[in-house]
Amino acid sequence: MDFSKEDLIWAAGEGVISPEQADHLWQKLQERGASSKKPKFDAANVAYYFGALVVMSAMGWLMNLGWERFGGVWIFSLASCYAALFALAGRTLWHKEHLVIPGGLLFTLAVWMTPLAIYGLERVTGVWPQGAPNNFQSYHIWIKGSWILMEVGTVVAGLIALRFVRFPFLTFPIAFSLWYISMDLTPLIVGKTEFTWRERLWVSLCFGLLILLATYLIDRRTRDDYAFWGYLFGLAAFWGGLSLMESSSEWKKFLYCLVNLGLIIVAVFLQRRVFLVFGAFGVFGYLGHLSYDVFKDSFLFPIVLSFLGLVVIYLGVQYQRHRERFEKAVLAVIPGAIRRLRPIER
Repeated sequence: MDFSKEDLIWAAGEGVISPEQADHLWQKLQERGASSKKPKFDAANVAYYFGALVVMSAMGWLMNLGWERFGGVWIFSLASCYAALFALAGRTLWHKEHLVIPGGLLFTLAVWMTPLAIYGLERVTGVWPQGAPNNFQSYHIWIKGSWILMEVGTVVAGLIALRFVRFPFLTFPIAFSLWYISMDLTPLIVGKTEFTWRERLWVSLCFGLLILLATYLIDRRTRDDYAFWGYLFGLAAFWGGLSLMESSSEWKKFLYCLVNLGLIIVAVFLQRRVFLVFGAFGVFGYLGHLSYDVFKDSFLFPIVLSFLGLVVIYLGVQYQRHRERFEKAVLAVIPGAIRRLRPIER
């Protein structure tokens, strides 16, 4: 909960703390806020992140074919120079200027250059896991096993950067590359360039689960938020693979709904809204199936569904009114071993 200095003055007036304690506490909170590494939503930070995303786009999705004329040596050299300059500038801002946000973003940009550098190196050596691609621009368009080394290299570079620079946004290129790996692993695992849609979905689903598990283990051991991007791209791989699987069995579709309800429960347990978003989309997708296919001629279905929605809202209101008592009652019946599975409270 957020509070101001006036709240501390009020607490002192109520006799909860002394005026001296209120002043001292406010001073310490101000010092802690000034040294905090968490980004704030102000004009400077918006400019930092927007600028970083522009550079990422320019060196990623918006890379045109003009770079191909340089050849592998020059592509590798230019990407390496960009990465070195970003890292040096980031080091200056981080350590000397104590500007954590722009410094961390520059380190992130240095990691972002890894796929391009590896692509240039592979063009020089001719080492491709599964055939040479036409150009770097295809990296963000086509699923291909040959991208694996670029993606693994980015993950390794990101982990090395995190070892020396504790900046949560560095997990973005790591999680992004892991998401790409979840798609590009399919041709390598099945051992052929041609693979079925179902094979691709199963690989995406299973690899997404691994990403989510690894992210959860990280989330339990860190106080700053290093887990957001892992959860987001892990869910994209898992939920995408699960949702795109077609089945004529109503029981399997009902099981799909239960899995998405489970994601909503996980959202409460882990205090992560991203699970709620994906779970809600899945549940609404199943309800749409019931409405348009199973109960398409029933006039009672929308009425019953509306009633259930109102019941959910009512339960939410009651939970909000008696939140502390409800949570204490729930925690009292949950074994301590399970309670300890929750990540650190932030």
